[in-house]
Amino acid sequence: MKYRKLGSTGVNLSAVGLGCMGMSFAYGPKNDEESVKVLNHALEIGVNFWDTADMYGFGHNEELISKVLVPNREKIFIATKFGFRIKEGSAGFSGSPGTYFDGSPAYVKEAVEKSLKRLKIDTIDLYYSHRVDQNVPIEDTVGAMADLVKEGKIKYIGLSEASAESLRRAYKVHPVTALQTEYSILTRDVEGEILNTCRELGITLIPYSPLSRGLVTATISNTAELAPDDYRRIAPRFEGEHFENNKKLINEFAELAKAKNSTPAQLALAWVLAQGEDIIPIPGTKRIKYLDENAAAADIVLTKQDLDAIDALVKKYPDIGPRYNEGAMKLVNK
Repeated sequence: MKYRKLGSTGVNLSAVGLGCMGMSFAYGPKNDEESVKVLNHALEIGVNFWDTADMYGFGHNEELISKVLVPNREKIFIATKFGFRIKEGSAGFSGSPGTYFDGSPAYVKEAVEKSLKRLKIDTIDLYYSHRVDQNVPIEDTVGAMADLVKEGKIKYIGLSEASAESLRRAYKVHPVTALQTEYSILTRDVEGEILNTCRELGITLIPYSPLSRGLVTATISNTAELAPDDYRRIAPRFEGEHFENNKKLINEFAELAKAKNSTPAQLALAWVLAQGEDIIPIPGTKRIKYLDENAAAADIVLTKQDLDAIDALVKKYPDIGPRYNEGAMKLVNK
């Protein structure tokens, strides 16, 4: 495994991290026994950067990870998030009517204690505000997080789906080490002002959904075959005209991957990695096969010709669709 530096911390993180959400949430039934095997295998192949959140499975994901995290604490850099609160009876998808976001200082301090207890550790390596609360000044949220740094409960502060303005305002209160946001060949909103701001301030970009929720893997042709509780059944890019557009795009993308002797997933990850050494994607999986496949993407080198071909393909099929439904998009800080 190749490694990349996290901001100015000097910490070495695997160039491809591991998103753990799907082990507990959003992508069909969970299998704890298999997930523990995946986590242990991640250690064996050098994937030391694991990502979770308190809302994934209503705390289940943090508890699951603790089974491998605790006996291997020095080998793992753990990131988790806070802020989404789920009303009783809700499915818990971000942006759903039963979900609301709380970035208040009081909740920051309540949430961290619960995460520490579930993870069974004393200090969280990287703690994110899962979104930017539109009703709470970002200075107040980050100020409370800065208190947690002083108390030794977290090491580094991160934000998720934050605008360039929010990053700058937050940074004046306390250095921000990482920005997590969606970034892939199909989602490039972060390019320009936000990514430039990250680079100016020395903030590492952590792309989630670098495989576009599995869309770019060329393995999903019919959403009816997905589990009944799979989030993608209601995701705009998997519906109607958008899905028809995207299937054509991905079929051609798969041909580009074949020419590189890689899988579509590997080519998509290699593209993200090629955008800069300050970018560390966290593709999610709950199977060893795909963990190995994703990790191997760090060894793929793309030429300018490769990158130009990918850009041209995406432009050829522009009707990709929005990445979230209207409710969830309202929580993306612009």
